[in-house]
Amino acid sequence: MTPDRPPCLLVVDDDPVTCARLEGYFRQEGYTVMSAASGAEMGPLLSSQGVDVVLLDVGLPGKDGLELARELRARDEHLGIILVTGRSDDVDKIVGLESGADDYVTKPFNSRELLARVKIVLRGQRHRPAAPTSRPVGLSIGPWTLDVAHRRLVGPDDRRQALTRGEFELLQMLLRHRGTVLSRERLAPAVSHRSWDPNDRSIDVLISRLREKVEDDARQPERILTVRGEGYLLASESEGA
Repeated sequence: MTPDRPPCLLVVDDDPVTCARLEGYFRQEGYTVMSAASGAEMGPLLSSQGVDVVLLDVGLPGKDGLELARELRARDEHLGIILVTGRSDDVDKIVGLESGADDYVTKPFNSRELLARVKIVLRGQRHRPAAPTSRPVGLSIGPWTLDVAHRRLVGPDDRRQALTRGEFELLQMLLRHRGTVLSRERLAPAVSHRSWDPNDRSIDVLISRLREKVEDDARQPERILTVRGEGYLLASESEGA
């Protein structure tokens, strides 16, 4: 996205009423909006237009939204992806995060809430700072360094691991408060911009995924630690090296 053009939104939903509703609403808010009824229709639009955020319905015919989200994230680590789902149970929320999506909304949703979600994703793209030229103090975790500009981890031999928005926000929060125990209640608003629900396991899932990326053995973590009954702790560099 560039300052001289409005943000471009692609709605992928097989319900024409939903597409028309979202197209009308977001155009009134100054967005360029396109729509597609399936993954097959989505492909050419992505190739021909500078799409910033995709609103992706989970229950699509053919390839579903979760599979498409994984493919989109593998192709473009910066594309904004918001899943739209009619399901509200924790399993689907967790699977949605694991697919690489930046966020999710559950039907029926409020258009203003969806607009706020889109703005949060766009803000993360717009305010991405320049890449660091050396290993920044405080942004390292073991042999890995957090590349804030590209939302990824950089390790030995320039090995790189992309992070989803949730993983990135959670790791930044842990790095900012290294050595401090952070409760799930404190972590949730920073990651999902929602208040914490005791039945929501999304933070635990994101922690598990980060451990798979930064720990030598994710089953016996030495860097991102669990403090039973309290939350999570990022060990000091000397402890977690």
